[in-house]
Amino acid sequence: MTDSKPYRPNVGIALFNAAGQVLIGRRFRDDGPEIILPGLEWQMPQGGIDAEENPREAVMRELWEETGVTKADYLAETDWLVYEFPPFAGASSHRLAKFRGQRQKWFALRFAGSDDEIDPLTPRNGQPAEFDAWRWERLDRVADLVVPFRRDVYRAVAQRFAGIA
Repeated sequence: MTDSKPYRPNVGIALFNAAGQVLIGRRFRDDGPEIILPGLEWQMPQGGIDAEENPREAVMRELWEETGVTKADYLAETDWLVYEFPPFAGASSHRLAKFRGQRQKWFALRFAGSDDEIDPLTPRNGQPAEFDAWRWERLDRVADLVVPFRRDVYRAVAQRFAGIA
């Protein structure tokens, strides 16, 4: 039963540039519970919190793993937010199949580097690349670019960080 599964502890990253836009990546197709729909493959970076990490450590590691960015300053964070994965009939061995969804703490960071430092295609830390492209976007528009099961969380993040944009 899906409801008996735990939520995966996770961090999300709203990386703001000087113009107040956030970095979004276009995800590679996935065969797991976070199935990507055509036209809705964009999202902000996010990832799991390792057992020995606190959320602030995890956010910087995930930012580097997914984008190559190492220069970012802390601005704010949300309370914990959750979303449920859609029904998943795939392999029970998939890394996310044991979870019902994600429990996320989102961080607003200010990018302190230059755009040419952003590289989502290079695998880092033994993790495969998750994005095949990236761009800057207005935070209030990102919820319309993500898969439907993430939209409520993205709207909450946009509301919480609206003063930053």
